Amino acid sequence: MSVTVTEKFQSRDVVRGTNPSAQLNFVIQGTDDYDEALTQLASKAPQVFDNLPRLSYGIEPIAETLWLGNARYGYQSVQETGEAVYQFDTGGGSQHITQSLGTVRRYARPGAVAGNFMGAIGVTNDSVEGVDITVPMYSFSEVHYKSRSFVDENYKATLFEMTGTVNSKPFRKFASGEVLFLGASGTKRGSDDWELVYRFAASPNMSGMIIGQIEGVAKGGWEYLWVQYVDSEDENAQTLIKQPVSVHIEQVYAYKDFDRLRL
Repeated sequence: MSVTVTEKFQSRDVVRGTNPSAQLNFVIQGTDDYDEALTQLASKAPQVFDNLPRLSYGIEPIAETLWLGNARYGYQSVQETGEAVYQFDTGGGSQHITQSLGTVRRYARPGAVAGNFMGAIGVTNDSVEGVDITVPMYSFSEVHYKSRSFVDENYKATLFEMTGTVNSKPFRKFASGEVLFLGASGTKRGSDDWELVYRFAASPNMSGMIIGQIEGVAKGGWEYLWVQYVDSEDENAQTLIKQPVSVHIEQVYAYKDFDRLRL
């Protein structure tokens, strides 16, 4: 049985203008071998249609010896060496906190007074449990196309060393301490250049924070804040409560000069 390739009536989807494209649709009949079906489609679908080069072609089975085929036409966008593409996401990050911005209301049983925990969240007899919240975090990535000579072994080692570090001076309009370098990945394009994806996250520096009765607390975007609590007596509520007695800001990421990324 001979193999036939017939263009469907529902075909020739054509777009003209700034970003032209086209698609031809076919029915392939007479073979149960997908290699044979693809070969026949490739010979039937023109290499050029509506002055557009053929980008791809493919098939899908619909019966034992029956296939649907398509051929797509257009211009493939290829980034040149030295160009860059930028993406961002403001989805936010998760953070565990033990201290609120302020207690809105307190309620107690009739005849009793609710204790003032100075904003501590989830206080038990033994601890302050806290809560997970969404905090502002700006994630962004940059895709750069670099030459083969640029991405040498020394540069790969630099990317490894810089991963998990914070900017020591302003970077991409962000203040020092606000940007965390999450790492980079690379894909070699043929033998000429590399596609490098750099990933970052930004978290704002904070100042003037009030925690309990402690004022003027300042924290870098990627520094870690924790609160020490002590048992204290609330005379109005006539009960023993936990209240913040000190605030500690810890550096957990090394600071590096992001100029070393050479972006």
